[in-house]
Amino acid sequence: MITYYSLNQYYRDRFGQKIYKLSLNAGMSCPNRDGTIGTGGCIFCSAGGSGDFAASSTLSIFEQIEDAKKRVEKKITGSSPKYIAYFQAYTNTYASTDYLRTCYMEAIRHPDIVGISVATRPDCLPQDVLTLLAECNAIKPVWVELGLQTIHDATADYIRRGYPLTVYDSAVKELLSRGIEVVTHVILGLPGESKEMMLDTVRHVINSGAKGIKLQLLHVLSGTDLAKDYEAGKFETLTFDEYIAIIIDCLRLLPPDMVVHRLTGDGPKKLLVAPLWSANKKHVLNQLNNAIHKA
Repeated sequence: MITYYSLNQYYRDRFGQKIYKLSLNAGMSCPNRDGTIGTGGCIFCSAGGSGDFAASSTLSIFEQIEDAKKRVEKKITGSSPKYIAYFQAYTNTYASTDYLRTCYMEAIRHPDIVGISVATRPDCLPQDVLTLLAECNAIKPVWVELGLQTIHDATADYIRRGYPLTVYDSAVKELLSRGIEVVTHVILGLPGESKEMMLDTVRHVINSGAKGIKLQLLHVLSGTDLAKDYEAGKFETLTFDEYIAIIIDCLRLLPPDMVVHRLTGDGPKKLLVAPLWSANKKHVLNQLNNAIHKA
């Protein structure tokens, strides 16, 4: 049986109870959409900027937290639940420091929030933002989630990531030097990548010093340029069995203290083009965990 350090176990070890994550939308953009780097975004990214499950940006951060709490309350067992405020939609360090401070502090000051998680790009971490993140981390824990996806230049160019691998490596060092934990996003099943190429990306994440990893199945979502290539027959998505085999090989590489924040993911069902087997996330996770237990 393969063992790995799950996010649930990490939260219990650190906070002594189950913790729930609340997806927030601070109304930010992305340099890969506003013309700074590009205008189309990454090839796989929906119009929601990976924040399709986040609350409405028309609400204040406090209001979004309260709204998100109501949406997860059916999952909660026990009393006095606690939460992570997850700044998810688009690039959540891509704004003025004053605006970021307002957003982060509003979340940190909420009595039910035990920490904040900030999803961003490695090329959107200037010194003043790093200083702010360190300031927040001194109040409550801060995790910074970096969208790496792949270490391979040809794939990075194809998905229009917009920065070289050295930028990721530098960002991790800068964050770790300030005591901020890094979680790295990796997409499995990107067009043209073999299993060994995917495993090379995981090895690089391990060696970078990141404390956590998110393993994400490639989803093809309608309205994206990736969907156009898929519908043109330019690539195939992973089968369920292929994905299970890759996940097991990834987990075998991980050090015991690296936190696995995600084994897969789920795109909005109304947008999902492929792979359709991924639509039932609960079933997928059950099958994954069964396979990991037997491996």
